[in-house]
Amino acid sequence: MKNCIPLLLIVCVIHITGCATTKDLQRVHGEFDGKIAQLKEDNANIRKDIEKINEAIVTSRKSQAEINADVTDIKDNIQKLKGATEQLRKDTSLLKEIKEKLDNASFKINFIENFLGIGKKENHANGEKPGKIAAKTTIKGKGNKESAYAAAYESFKEGKYEKARDEFQNFLKQYPDAEYSDNAQFWIGECYYFEKQYEKAILEYEKVVKNYPGGNKVPYALLKQGLSFLNLGDRSSAGLILQRVIKEYPNTNQARIARAKLLEIK
Repeated sequence: MKNCIPLLLIVCVIHITGCATTKDLQRVHGEFDGKIAQLKEDNANIRKDIEKINEAIVTSRKSQAEINADVTDIKDNIQKLKGATEQLRKDTSLLKEIKEKLDNASFKINFIENFLGIGKKENHANGEKPGKIAAKTTIKGKGNKESAYAAAYESFKEGKYEKARDEFQNFLKQYPDAEYSDNAQFWIGECYYFEKQYEKAILEYEKVVKNYPGGNKVPYALLKQGLSFLNLGDRSSAGLILQRVIKEYPNTNQARIARAKLLEIK
């Protein structure tokens, strides 16, 4: 009996110990399950945060791409604008060059007509000269300076040399250094020339040379000065002036005419 008591005590101790261990295990297992559940929840939240971040990154990339596209479009538009501006500058320069050539050609035609004495005075269908109609249009559409010059030149074209001369002289009094001043001075000499007042013509042509040395009417004035001396019978003076035209303006129509006249008087 005494031998059974220790054995029984041992069995009781083992039973008590086993019970405590099972509760502890259950408690630990419960805590572990709770932590696993929390980790799963935290993991789910992290994934949601990562998805939001990814969405933000994608949105940011799209926005950046749109910005880059806008910048590219702006650059393209600026380049196109530069190209259009450059083309406009070229077109403006070309138009200016064409206008200068046309003006020069028109002046040469008028000069040759006057030089040969074949300026036309054809009547329009209503009895008014085409040039006169053009002059009226010009006068109506431009300022006082252009109108005054156009009116004087129209009088010259009509052969009204005294009237034209007075109008050109009045023009020079009002606009001594205007765009058309050297032209006006030249046409005053032409008025005297066609009136066969060659001495006065020579003096007026000389004013073109002295007062407007940089103008494009100087070679014309020198040539007509030489022709005026020829008409006066002064071949020596005429020869000197014609040689000056050839020397100072060698590749011009005036120089070619001067050479032809020199051959005639030799």
